[in-house]
Amino acid sequence: MSKIRAAFAKGKAFIPFITCGDPDIDTTKRVIHEAVRNGADIIELGIPFSDPTAEGVVIQSANYRALRNGVTTDKIFDMVRELRVDIDIPFVFMTYANVVFSYGAEKFMSACKEISADGIILPDVPFEEKGEFLPVCKSYGVDLISMVAPTSEERVAMIAREAEGFLYVVSSLGVTGVRERITTDLAGIIESVRKNSDVPCAIGFGISTPEQAREMSRIADGVIVGSAVMKIIARYGTDSAGYVGEYVKTMKDALR
Repeated sequence: MSKIRAAFAKGKAFIPFITCGDPDIDTTKRVIHEAVRNGADIIELGIPFSDPTAEGVVIQSANYRALRNGVTTDKIFDMVRELRVDIDIPFVFMTYANVVFSYGAEKFMSACKEISADGIILPDVPFEEKGEFLPVCKSYGVDLISMVAPTSEERVAMIAREAEGFLYVVSSLGVTGVRERITTDLAGIIESVRKNSDVPCAIGFGISTPEQAREMSRIADGVIVGSAVMKIIARYGTDSAGYVGEYVKTMKDALR
C-alpha cells in the first residue's frame, strides 16, 4: 500500500492545497508545519505555473505572486527536502504538464523520489493521454493521481479501475474557487467508482466551510481545500501560518 492510500486508512482525510512560494518559501514552510500540526493528512503542493488553467482567481493570483517573487521548481524541491527532516505525511505535487516537460519528466520524477514526494496531479493531462507520464512515474514510485469530473460520465469506471493513490473527484464544473453550494450528483459519481475500484475518493473544488467538509465526507474518503486556504495566505501574508493552522483544525475536526 502506498503512503497516500495508507493516509486514508486512519479515517476521513483532510487535504489542504498550498501554492508554494506565496508570498515566499519560508512562509510556505511555516504554513505546512502548522497544517500538519493541526491535523492535515496529506498536503497538496502547488508548483506555480504562468497559465494555471484549472484555477480560479484566488489560486491564479497566488501563482503569479509566487512566480514574481522568484520561486522555481528547484527551490520547491529544496523546501520539501528540508520539510522531510520532521514531516512524514504524504506530499502530492499539483502542477501542469509544461512544468514537468520543461524540467524533464525523468529528472522531475527522479527528484520526487529523492525528496520523498509521493504523488503528482496534472489537471491539464486527460486520462487518455496519461501514458506520456505514467511509465516514468511508475519507475520512480510516484502515484499519478487521476481526476474525475461531473462531465466524465461513462469514463468514471475506466478511470477508477486504473487510479493510483486516490481519485480526485471534482465537485463542480469550472475552475477552483469557493462555492456557497455544491449541487453536483457526487454520490452517483462515487457510487460508480466504488463498483469498479477500492481507490479512496477525495472531493475538491469549492469546499470551504466545516459544514461543507462534513457533508462531503459522508460520501467520500476525504476532502481537498485550496482557495479557502490561499485566501487566508493572501490576507495575512508572512503572518498567515497560525491562521491557516486554526482553519485546518476546524476542518479536520469536522471530519472526525
